[in-house]
Amino acid sequence: MFDNILVLSPHTDDGELGAGGCIARFVSEGKRVSYVALSACEQSVPDEFPPDILKQEVKKATKVLGISSDDLLLYGFEVRMFPQHRQEILDTLLEVRDRVNPDLVLTPSSFDTHQDHEVVRAESLRAFKMCSILGYEQPWNNITFNTSAFVSLSEGDVRKKIDALECYVTQKDRKYLNEEFIRGLATTRGTQINEKYAEAFEVIRWVIK
Repeated sequence: MFDNILVLSPHTDDGELGAGGCIARFVSEGKRVSYVALSACEQSVPDEFPPDILKQEVKKATKVLGISSDDLLLYGFEVRMFPQHRQEILDTLLEVRDRVNPDLVLTPSSFDTHQDHEVVRAESLRAFKMCSILGYEQPWNNITFNTSAFVSLSEGDVRKKIDALECYVTQKDRKYLNEEFIRGLATTRGTQINEKYAEAFEVIRWVIK
């Protein structure tokens, strides 16, 4: 149903974590996938790395998933400060809307408790209310989650998601980047729809034209 998909990632790696398998599948099916990272989290980069390392890592990760460099948009909002910049973020998303004109947007879910993710979800609904919006799952930020949409994945899709996330050397100690966890969640969601693997989403807005 969708040919032009936009992934909104508050920070570099959020899009891959929440929808990396779907990105790989959509790209393999010939759909255009654009990826927006609003922050490269320079203030949180470990001291042993250069401040812009996450920009380099997201470029590598999205390339693994098949996203064109022309469809990767990076912005410089400060991590954990999104609530103070809501209007600027909305203005940025409106510019992205006019540039990309997506028919499906993947954004953080309504159940995500991270302050930056909450802002992106709220402002994405304002900016993209004329198209379908799905909220992706990040269990470490969620108290609960509404699994109201599923996308089945192949072994190749899951493998590309894992390979993409392995590009984030700066984040390697985070438990949710562990291959066992990624496969486990994909297996759980796949089992719910009688498939081997899947990613689950919250339906925030569904528009059929």
